[in-house]
Amino acid sequence: QQLALRSPQRNIRPNTMARKKQAAKKPVKEASSSDEEEIDSQTPGAEPIDSDEDASSSDDGSEEEEEEDDEEYDSEAVDEDGDDASSVEVSDEYDNDSDEFEEQGSSDDEEDRLQRQHDLEESDEDVEILEDIDVVDAPRNWPKAAAAAGSKRGGDGKKVDAAAAPDQDVNNPAAAAWMHTDNLSSDDEDDSGEMNRIGRIPLHWYDEYDHIGYDGHGKKVVKDKNSSAGRDLLDQVIDAADNNEAEGGGKFTVYDALNARDVTLTPRQIELIRRLQGGAFAHPEHDANPDYIDYFSGVDPFKSGLNSDRYEKKSRFQPSKWEKLQVRRLLHRLKCGSINMDYLEGKVRDMNDLVKRSDGEDSDKPFQLWKGDEEDELALRKGPQHMPAPKVPPPGHAFSYNPPGEYLPTEEELKEWEDMDPSDRPYGHFIPKKFDNLRSVGAYEHAVKERFERCLDLYLCPRAMKRRLNIDPESLVPQLPKASDLRPFPTTKCIEYCVPGKQDETVMVRCLSVSPDGQFLVSGDEAGVVRLWEVQTSRLLKSWDLNKYIDNGEEDASEDTKKPIAAIEWNPNRSHHCLLAAIGKCAIVISTGTGRLDDAEVTDALLSAASSCKDGGNISPDSRAAKAVKWSSLRKKKQESDKATISAFGDKSGPVALLRTNRDVSSVRWHRKGDYFVTVSPKAMAAAVLIHQLSKVASQQPFGKMKGEAQLACFHPQKPFLFVASKEHVRIYHLVKQVMVKRLLSGCRHISSLDVHTSGDHLVVGSLDRRLVWFDMDLANTPYKTLKYHERALRSVGFHPRYPLMASASDDGSIHVFHSMVYSDLMRNPLIVPVKVLRGHSPVNSLGALSMVFHPTQPW
Repeated sequence: QQLALRSPQRNIRPNTMARKKQAAKKPVKEASSSDEEEIDSQTPGAEPIDSDEDASSSDDGSEEEEEEDDEEYDSEAVDEDGDDASSVEVSDEYDNDSDEFEEQGSSDDEEDRLQRQHDLEESDEDVEILEDIDVVDAPRNWPKAAAAAGSKRGGDGKKVDAAAAPDQDVNNPAAAAWMHTDNLSSDDEDDSGEMNRIGRIPLHWYDEYDHIGYDGHGKKVVKDKNSSAGRDLLDQVIDAADNNEAEGGGKFTVYDALNARDVTLTPRQIELIRRLQGGAFAHPEHDANPDYIDYFSGVDPFKSGLNSDRYEKKSRFQPSKWEKLQVRRLLHRLKCGSINMDYLEGKVRDMNDLVKRSDGEDSDKPFQLWKGDEEDELALRKGPQHMPAPKVPPPGHAFSYNPPGEYLPTEEELKEWEDMDPSDRPYGHFIPKKFDNLRSVGAYEHAVKERFERCLDLYLCPRAMKRRLNIDPESLVPQLPKASDLRPFPTTKCIEYCVPGKQDETVMVRCLSVSPDGQFLVSGDEAGVVRLWEVQTSRLLKSWDLNKYIDNGEEDASEDTKKPIAAIEWNPNRSHHCLLAAIGKCAIVISTGTGRLDDAEVTDALLSAASSCKDGGNISPDSRAAKAVKWSSLRKKKQESDKATISAFGDKSGPVALLRTNRDVSSVRWHRKGDYFVTVSPKAMAAAVLIHQLSKVASQQPFGKMKGEAQLACFHPQKPFLFVASKEHVRIYHLVKQVMVKRLLSGCRHISSLDVHTSGDHLVVGSLDRRLVWFDMDLANTPYKTLKYHERALRSVGFHPRYPLMASASDDGSIHVFHSMVYSDLMRNPLIVPVKVLRGHSPVNSLGALSMVFHPTQPW
C-alpha cells in the first residue's frame, strides 16, 4: 500500500486508498495533541519521508525537482489550520478522487496523475546529517538546512558547503555509530545471553509449559504472566488505554512471541519503522544521493586511487636479463684480458690510456727475447689458431769466432766427421774455427742451404700445438690422513701357532675361523685335520681328523687320498659352541665342548636332533633337496679321544652330524642367529646352493636352475637376503619374496672370496686376477672402487666386525690392511686408506697366504 503512494503510474483500487487515508489521518491527530510535544522530545534523528527517491517522473517533473532540490523543510510541518500539510493534502486528494478510481486494468487521467505527483514532489524534504545525535534531546521536527546548491568539492575531493558553519563536520562519527548499532544482528543485541535461543522450533510446542525455550546459558526462559499473551483482546485494549493515560507509551508496546514478553519500542525504533513504512532509507544519517566525484579525471593518482589494487608485475621480482647480459659480457672481457678491475671500478676511463701508460712505463725496462709465453698469448686470440714455427736454437760456444780450445776439432775428428752424414755430425755442416778478430770471419758457405732446408721442414713437416700444463703433481694425489692417526690396526707379529712334533714339517693351513668371544681359534689343513687352539697362549687344545668320518665304513684312507679341509666356520652365536667344516663331498658339524654351564645346555639342545637323526634327516622325499643332500649321525663313530671335553660343563666334543652331497663342498657360511647355514658345491649345477637348519635337521634347495657356476654364498647380516657369487657376478636374492633383488657386476674373471660389511650396505669381493672390488649397494650395481695392488691372486678378504678395518690375503705372501670407514651419512662416501702391509709368509708351490680372519673384539 505504501508503494502505491510512491508510484503514480500504478493503478490503485479505491478501497485500498480509503484505508490508507484513514491510517494516515489517525497518527497525525494523535501527534497533534498533547503527546506531540513528548514525541518531539524523544524522537532522535527524525526526518521527513522522501517519497520521490525511487519514483519515475516526466521530464518536466525532473526539471522542477532540480530547481527545488535546495529546499529543506520539516517532515511534520503544520499548516495554518494546525493539521499536517502533507498528510491533509494527500488525504484530501485521495478522498476527492476515490470515487473516480476504476477497476484494476483501467487507466486514470494522465494529466491529473502527473499533477498529483508534482505536488507530492514539492512537499518532500531533505535531511541534514547532524554532528551529535542524542536520543532524548533530539527534536521531533528536524531543523532546516542551508541550501546545498553552492556546495563544491575541494582539492582533496571532499564536499565543501559554503553556507554551512565552518566547524560543522559532514562525516559525523556519532551518525556512523548509530548506523552500526541499527545493523547489529540478533546475536550481537543479546550480549548477556538471556534471550531465547531455540532457533526455528515452532512456538506452539511450548504452549503446555511455563517456559518458552532456553537462553544462551542453558536456563529456561519463563513466560511473563503479565504479558498480553495470557489475556484476551478486551483486557489488552483496557491495559493499552490505561498505559496511554498513565505513561503515554502504551501505544508503542508490542508483544515479543519468541521471548513471551512485551517490549516497548524506543523513539529511535519508532522512527526507523516509520521510515520503512514510508519507503525511505531506514537510517536518517544515510546519504542516498551523494555528489559524484570524477575520480578518473584526477591528476593525483593518490586521490583517484587508480591501479591501487593491482599486483606488482612479475618482472619487478626477477633479475634483469639485460643486466645479466651486460655482466656476462664484462666477465668475458675480463677473462680475455681486454679490461681489468681498474676499468670496472672506474679508476680508468679508457683501456687505451692504461695501455699507453704501461707502454711508457715499461719502455726502458729490459725484457727477455725467448720468454716462451708466445704460445699462450696466441692461444687467447680470436679466429683460427695460429701455430708458430719452432725456433732455431741459439748458437753455443762452438759457433763463436774465438771458441775455447776444447771445442776445436782435431784432425782425427775432422776425418770422422767427413765420413759421417751431416745430420749425424755434432754441429751439422758447420766446423768450428778460430779467428783472431771478427773482421777475419768470412761468409758462411752453407747458410743458404741450411735456410732452404729449414723452409722445407716448416712447409712439409706437420706440426701440432702442445699445451703445457702447469700442474703440481702433488696436487693430483688425494689428501689422505696419516696412518698414525688411524690407529689401531695390526702392525707386528705377536704369536705363532705351531703343531707339536711337526715343527720341521710343512703343514699347509687352508682355512681359519675364530670363536665369537675371541678365546679360541680353529684351523683346517691340507690333510683334513681340524685343530682347536687357544688364542692367547697358542696352545693346541684339540684336533680331529675328519677323513675318518667320510670313508663310508671302508678302510683308512691313504695319504694320497686324504681330502683337505676346504672351508671351516665357527657358529656366530655366542651360546652355540659348535663349528662347521667342509671336506670332500661332506659338511661336518663339530661340537667344540668349550661352553660354560648355560651355553653347554643350549648347545646340547641345538645338536640333539642332529646327533640322533636317521634316514637322511627331516627332508621331504618329494622335495628337490632329498636327492641333493642326506643327513647322518656320527655318534657311533665317535672316538674315545673325542669324548673328553675342554670345558668341565661340556657334554659333547667332536663331530656330531654329517651332511653328504653329490659334489665337493667348497664353502660353508652360518646365518647370524646360528641355526641356519648354507653350503656351496660348484659342480652340482642347480643343487649347488643348499640351505640347512641344524635344529630340525632339514635342508632345502632354493634354486631350480642356477645361472652360472656358484662359487660362494653368504647371508645378509640384517635382512633376509642371500648373496650368491658366480665367477663374474654377485646376485642378491630375497629369501622371503623368493626373487632376485640385484645383480652386481664385478668385472672380475674368477671370484675367490666374498664378505659383507656389518651395516649390510657394502660388499667386498676378491678375485684370482688380483682385483679387490668394493660395492656400495645403495649407490649402483657397479663397483665403487676397484683396487689392484697385489702381485698375485687374492685368496681371502674380510671386514673387521667392530673396527673400521679391512684386509686382503694374496698368493704373494702379503696381507694388506686398510682403514675402511663407512659413514652413517648417506651423502658421504666410504674412506679407504691403506695403513699396513704385513709380510710374514713365504710362498710355497705358488701358494701364499690362503686365509685371513680378524679377531672379533681386538684389532688383531
